[in-house]
Amino acid sequence: MSETSTSPIRRLRGRVAGLAVTGTALVLAAPVPATAAAGQSLAAAADPVSVMKYTAKERKDALAYWTSARIKAVGKSVDLGPTGPKAKPYRGTALKTVGRLFFVNSRGADTWCTATSVKSANRSAALTAAHCVRLGSSPGNTNTAMVFVPGYHKGKKPHGTFAVRAVATPRTWETDSTRDMAALVVDADKNGKKLTDVVGGQPIAFNRAVGGTVSALGYSATRPQLGEELLRCVGTAKKEHGMQAIPCDMTGGSSGGPWLADFDTTTGKGVLVSVNASLDALTPTKMYGEVLGATEKKVFDRAQNS
Repeated sequence: MSETSTSPIRRLRGRVAGLAVTGTALVLAAPVPATAAAGQSLAAAADPVSVMKYTAKERKDALAYWTSARIKAVGKSVDLGPTGPKAKPYRGTALKTVGRLFFVNSRGADTWCTATSVKSANRSAALTAAHCVRLGSSPGNTNTAMVFVPGYHKGKKPHGTFAVRAVATPRTWETDSTRDMAALVVDADKNGKKLTDVVGGQPIAFNRAVGGTVSALGYSATRPQLGEELLRCVGTAKKEHGMQAIPCDMTGGSSGGPWLADFDTTTGKGVLVSVNASLDALTPTKMYGEVLGATEKKVFDRAQNS
């Protein structure tokens, strides 16, 4: 099920239901030269942003699909080992902005990642990892039935469920598995309220120098939490392998979770500087995230202006 790789970094694939843990290996394919996919138009190849959309029926079906029983089942379907010691349960003010992103992956399995509501022009955007929305280097393999549950905690959905209506990723992720971040656009909730009007949004810092103390958060599929509680790693960000890294041992399910600089646990506010993307080894000691630059800004702008 996994790709062969010569890289020391593994992608944090969302946990896959119904498969043995060995079948959920979190892999980063070795980088290859950027080329347009077969049949891809020159215009599309020149556009640095790739967008996919879900129809009104698909969004309605997604909301109906993710019942409380299904969410409970997906959390119990796998165990990726013990939590920690670097990852600790988050114990600050409840984070309205961070939540679980549920979806059916390209192999048809129920699974999840982590996503974050961010300040945006349309008040409807969230950030996650690109591998949480589509398979890298495989344009046709996209995830479906995608919903965002901000503030998720032990089965509770205190701020409702938001259907994802569009996703933007760097085109290099679609063609070459590089630049692992994505921006989501979600529908209003059942009461007609937009995402950031309900839960607020974390600001994003693009082109920020790597460094300083960062909190990485995510719904890792490790026990005893098994995705039911938000975990947190804290460390100093450093440049490595063309990305940024902090000490962290969260694993599958935490993919797409925010890296928050200047984070205040009493207010739940910080500045988003990256998202969980990769691990360094089978037994992780480091978490990697992209450095958010010009391409990532274009991805976010496409989402926030849609």
